[in-house]
Amino acid sequence: PAEPTLVLRLKFLNDTERLARVRPGDTVGALKRTYFPGQEQQVRLIYQGQLLRDDAQSLAGLHLGHLSVLHCHLSPPSVAPTAPGTPGPRSPPPAALGVGSLALPLFVLLLALLWYLQLQHRHVFTATATTCLAGLTLLVTFVAFAMYRR
Repeated sequence: PAEPTLVLRLKFLNDTERLARVRPGDTVGALKRTYFPGQEQQVRLIYQGQLLRDDAQSLAGLHLGHLSVLHCHLSPPSVAPTAPGTPGPRSPPPAALGVGSLALPLFVLLLALLWYLQLQHRHVFTATATTCLAGLTLLVTFVAFAMYRR
């Protein structure tokens, strides 16, 4: 007797769907070869939160029902390693050490020096100067967190 067919929903990350007609006796690897020819190594199938790693596992063993959803993730093809002595893909040049990259550390150093002077020579700093120093410290702190959070 002919084996009944199942219709599975292959759902991708961009919310597109594709229907797949399979037999319960088919394996995960056969599903990948049929619906992702040439991309078997890049496709990851996920069912009920579990990554389907074993390509030899049958679909019947997963207890898939009609219109079950298999989430599909297609990773970009990996770059083949190059032999020594052959030029590989160019890597970006290292970033130059410019004044912009030194500005924030210099401000922090300057603020540390001003706070040291404020603590050692309180009689020179007025209340307004100390308040401005505290405000400037807060401003530089917010800028530092914003810059290095990215």
